[in-house]
Amino acid sequence: MEAVVALGFVALVLIVFVANALKIILPYQKGVVERLGKYQRTLPSGLVIIIPFIEKVKKVDMREQVVDVPPQEVITADNVAVTMDAIVYYEATDPVKLLYNVANFYAASTKLAQTNLRNIVGEMTLDSSLTSRELINTRLREILDDATDRWGVRIVRVEIQRIEPPTDVMDAMHRQMKAERERRAVVLEADGEREAAIMVAEGQKQAAILEAEGEALAIEKVAEAERFKLTTVANGEAEAVLKVYEAIHNGNPTQDLITIKYIEALTNMADGQATKIFLPFEATALLGGLGGIAEILGDLPAVSGKALKEAKDAEPPKYERKPPEETEV
Repeated sequence: MEAVVALGFVALVLIVFVANALKIILPYQKGVVERLGKYQRTLPSGLVIIIPFIEKVKKVDMREQVVDVPPQEVITADNVAVTMDAIVYYEATDPVKLLYNVANFYAASTKLAQTNLRNIVGEMTLDSSLTSRELINTRLREILDDATDRWGVRIVRVEIQRIEPPTDVMDAMHRQMKAERERRAVVLEADGEREAAIMVAEGQKQAAILEAEGEALAIEKVAEAERFKLTTVANGEAEAVLKVYEAIHNGNPTQDLITIKYIEALTNMADGQATKIFLPFEATALLGGLGGIAEILGDLPAVSGKALKEAKDAEPPKYERKPPEETEV
């Protein structure tokens, strides 16, 4: 009986010993082993064995963690109190430093973020703080990352959640924004009207230019048509004169016929009203022909416009032309 009790006691001691000797560390954890209160080693994830009752394992979560910085009032450079809060994302890089260099990392990082947030925003005006969230995030992350490096922590990023100015300041900002939008609307409307007027003026100018060019082209076309017409008429008249000239020369007219035609021309010139007729100098060559005609027709009265007209209207006498070799001079 006593042997059974002893065996049971030994088995219980072994079970307790094994249970304390075997430790399971999760994949996102690392184990810090302390032996008799002194740091011994760092264990990776998985099943590990330690010396029970002599060594103790402290597990450190290596995942990314979040620190919510509570809202606080921050006074800007232009003496406006704004309410701000932020979120800090961090991850452990050294479990030993995180355990032994800081007692309460959450509280320490929260106070550190609040203090540096007041310092950063205190150097900025309200307008710049409202429009410079990315700048505030970057500067705050750099400051926190440098300060928490000795704690075995890396600051991943910092995000400003909200920036709330006082109510009266918000109302003034809303009125300012409304006035600015109205001003932009007026400016845009004026620009639109100006652009429209410019476009209308450009259109009218182009229309006037096109109209003037059309009129100039029409005048040019009419002038070309008139010039072509005059040229055609002149060419026709010249061709007609040339043909008459050629016909006269081809017909080989006699001196008598030329003299009769000359008299008809003089009659037309006098038209029965002229009292004097000036003959060109070249016409003296025809006087001989006139003498010959006078001998044939008989004595003529004094040459005058009326006589010439009567001579033209009178029926010319009939006579036979002698051969040139028998003509008496």
